[in-house]
Amino acid sequence: MRRKIFLYLFLIGLLVLTVTNSIFFVYQYQQTREETYEVLQQEAVYVERALMIEGADYLEKLENINRVTWINSNGEVIYDNLYQLPIANQLDYEEVNKAITSGEGRSIRRSQTGGVTTMYYAKLCPDGTILRLSRPMSAVQSALNAISPAFFVFFGMLLISSLLSLIFARQIVKPINDLDLDEPDAGSYSELEPLITRMTEQKKTITTQIDELYTKQKEFSALTDNMVEGFILTDINGIVISANYSALSLITGMEIGKNLFPNLSEPLVDCIKEALNNKRTEAMVDLDDHNWAMIANPVIAHNEITGVVIIMVDVTEREQRERLRREFTANVSHELKTPLTSISGFAELMASGIVEDDKIREFSQDIYSESQRMIALVNNIITLSELDEDNVTYAYTDVDLYDLCYDIIDSLEPQCAQNDITIHLTGEHCTIKGVLLILDEMIVNLCENAIKYNVPHGEVLLSVMENNDTVVVTVTDTGIGIPYSHQPFVFERFYRVDKSRSNPVGGTGLGLSIVKHGAMLHKAQVSLMSVPDKGTTVTLTFPKNI
Repeated sequence: MRRKIFLYLFLIGLLVLTVTNSIFFVYQYQQTREETYEVLQQEAVYVERALMIEGADYLEKLENINRVTWINSNGEVIYDNLYQLPIANQLDYEEVNKAITSGEGRSIRRSQTGGVTTMYYAKLCPDGTILRLSRPMSAVQSALNAISPAFFVFFGMLLISSLLSLIFARQIVKPINDLDLDEPDAGSYSELEPLITRMTEQKKTITTQIDELYTKQKEFSALTDNMVEGFILTDINGIVISANYSALSLITGMEIGKNLFPNLSEPLVDCIKEALNNKRTEAMVDLDDHNWAMIANPVIAHNEITGVVIIMVDVTEREQRERLRREFTANVSHELKTPLTSISGFAELMASGIVEDDKIREFSQDIYSESQRMIALVNNIITLSELDEDNVTYAYTDVDLYDLCYDIIDSLEPQCAQNDITIHLTGEHCTIKGVLLILDEMIVNLCENAIKYNVPHGEVLLSVMENNDTVVVTVTDTGIGIPYSHQPFVFERFYRVDKSRSNPVGGTGLGLSIVKHGAMLHKAQVSLMSVPDKGTTVTLTFPKNI
């Protein structure tokens, strides 16, 4: 801006000086020329008077640098003080013709004899002759040369103009450069008021926009930083623009402002490159013992792909459920197939008539046992399915766990006698809010396991005790125990320490799973402590109020 102001001021000064000097020189030239003609005219008057008095002899006595020519009415030169006669006829010259017609004449032309530009003045004498005086233009130019210092003045003024232009430009720009952008004030420069007003309005607008952007940024940061899912935003070259804490903690080496690709495996890089080709893609990756789904979507602005937004979702639970579903289907199919195969085989033998009468009763008993096993399996599956369903409504009542355990022990007496097991109940009456049928099945499953996996002449101790705001039910046996390597998995569905499905002990492998899900329904805690060949203790800790 300062350069432009300087240039404009300098050009204005140059223009003014140029125009002024041009006018001055033109005026001076015209003035000098007129003065020269006046001198020639005065001299012509003097010469004319002297010539009329003294005649041609006067001309011989003249000592003047100016050329004097005396011409008769026919244009013939009578006398010339600078050139010898004869001289060509003068009637063709402008000043001579004008003198003849109007009494005097002027002209400027290049002399044919001298070859210089000359000023001519001719005057008609009373006797009809013409007196002409002339002076070379060099005399006028010499007069003009007397004013040559004006050129030095011109260039001096031009220099001063440039300096003043520079100073004025700085002075004009200084108030603008010195403006306080935080608190702009025009001061004594009223011309800056529109600029100050506009700046103030613009500042308010920018401040409002910055506040809005800051608020949105805080909201966005609060949203992404509190996400369990990983969030990554990259540009078209894979440079990380933004990432939340979850993503930074999951991908080792990833930093904002650096390329993401070196920190990813090849399938994930391919996933992002597909997104850069305007395709929504998804890939699976295992990080920190979890399964993560990486979903990449292109970011489009002005109909062009400008980057990729990546969401990393923890799908470990989904994958586990899918695995459990597959295992559950396979286990149920296998568990049902075994008794069905037995029943089908017994029935086929009986239908063929090759079974002796005394064996028919035995086969019928086997068919009944296998059918009961199937019924127990189906009932357990139904119970687990109900416990898995969140929309199943249960009737909660006050349940005295001591009375419930007493009734269960009473119902299990035949089974204990058959296995030569002694069962005891200790503790006190404790009441909780619960679902009676589920609580009954949970404790029955624990007691049946304690009986089945016990040793001959073994014992089962059932205890109900109150502990502050909880009720603790403990089932302890003196049985074979559970190997340490299997203990973390015994509550999984269909899990058995003995992998053989023809285990003579029997069971569906769902008892402890029902205990686990029943405890979750009652917001209870389940713990297991077992020592091989020493026995097992399972503890249920119920809150008094759910």
